[in-house]
Amino acid sequence: MDRRVWKNPVFSVSAVVITLLVILGAAVPERFGIVAGRLFNYTTINFGWFYLIAVFILIIFLVGLAISKYGTIRLGGEDERPEFSFFTWIGMLFSAGFGAGLVFWGVAEPMSHFFTSPFPGVESQNEEAARVAMGYAFFHWGVSQWAVFAIVGLVIAFLQFRKQKNGLVSTALEPVTGSKPIVKGTIDTLAVIATVMGIATSIGLGVLQMNGGINAVFGTENSFGIQLMIIFFIFIAYMLSSTTGLDKGIKFLSNLNLALAIVLLLFVLIVGPTVFIMESFTLAIGDYFSNFIQYSLRLQPYRGGTWVRDWTIFYWAWAIAWSPYVGAFVARVSRGRTIREYIMGVMVIPPLIACLWIAAFGGTALWNDLNRQAGIAEAVNADITSALFETFSQLPFTAIVSSLSILLILTFLVTSADSATYTLASMTSNGTLTPPTFAKLVWGVLMSAIATVLLYAGGLEALQTASLIAALPFTIILLMLIFAIVKLLKHEPLPIRKADLRRFRRLEMAAANKKGKK
Repeated sequence: MDRRVWKNPVFSVSAVVITLLVILGAAVPERFGIVAGRLFNYTTINFGWFYLIAVFILIIFLVGLAISKYGTIRLGGEDERPEFSFFTWIGMLFSAGFGAGLVFWGVAEPMSHFFTSPFPGVESQNEEAARVAMGYAFFHWGVSQWAVFAIVGLVIAFLQFRKQKNGLVSTALEPVTGSKPIVKGTIDTLAVIATVMGIATSIGLGVLQMNGGINAVFGTENSFGIQLMIIFFIFIAYMLSSTTGLDKGIKFLSNLNLALAIVLLLFVLIVGPTVFIMESFTLAIGDYFSNFIQYSLRLQPYRGGTWVRDWTIFYWAWAIAWSPYVGAFVARVSRGRTIREYIMGVMVIPPLIACLWIAAFGGTALWNDLNRQAGIAEAVNADITSALFETFSQLPFTAIVSSLSILLILTFLVTSADSATYTLASMTSNGTLTPPTFAKLVWGVLMSAIATVLLYAGGLEALQTASLIAALPFTIILLMLIFAIVKLLKHEPLPIRKADLRRFRRLEMAAANKKGKK
């Protein structure tokens, strides 16, 4: 046991809090589920508006920053260049960001909206319902979630690689909150707890889907026992991977994830209804831009209903709970890129891949329901974990493609958990880029444990609840990060553009020639 790790109050306090939650959930699962449900209702009913406004503000700020004069500032030294290739960088962003969640919801979300319209009183399961379903799915997986990740990563990367400070959230907030140990410790502890609950949600969702896939391929049952075995296998895999470090295990798995995802995507594009997929993708992109502001700020104060709370607010809270981890990890792999390149890369490319994925897989499911009455929407409504595999049942090579999908979910989960153990260990070891193995082991165990408890206590509903509760205090921190980065950039000298440098040299040479003639 590494005593130096336990002496860090951020590590000891957050580890004890998560351990207590694990014990409570295991000892009294029903009561744990009831209390979590009440907290879920309290946060969504009273603070749903806060999530929506906060995320909208982040998007506006980041877009403005990217096109401003500060966009040319590099996250590192002036002559530093990106550490990872573009393909590897995107693979790491995608894997750590929401790869497993996208595989889960890529079919499940549009088919859920198709079965039950997002708008009360609107007829479902027709052509118009399919269009709305696709447009809303694009909105949920578009720039909004990535704006949350981007703001955290931006401030951390700026301080870590340009100012040579540690990569802690509390350090990023120092321009606003100061450097008192009690304040810094509280902020970092909140960040760690939010991260653990967010990653546990993702692990739980992935495990549920893997169980559904194994059931579809091998005819097993959906049971907690099988889910427990899957979690144990994932735990062993990501702990083995985490010992190899960022440049080996995580890099290899990220490239494997992206390659597998591209193979599956191309397969569905080729053997599925290709023209329908591309037309629905194009139309949904248009609907996304047309409805962006309306959807971003949509609530239901006049007629009531829980749809926005169950979907949009859940997604934003989930992203916020993930943001300390994803932001810190995105910062770590983005060294050497300019602020403009970083913002555009993080906020455009992964969402674009996500939308193409939803168009291919969700579009194939919608086409089969509209033209063949395949009943995928009804099956998804009965068991949401079956969505992807019900779609594959309408395509050739069903068993092979389903098996590849299970492997993809597994590698996404291992990569996400691997990245999370690295980031959590770093966050609880004073922001070091080489955190101790003991810290990785502790967080690896606790992440698997809380995911197991949440599944045991209430399945999908408990997982959703956990992420929402943990996200609320961190939303305030995200808004504070805007003020922090503005304060930092105001005192940062802007790099000299090449055109300005050439002009300066020409003027210098002209002055020298003039002086020589005299």
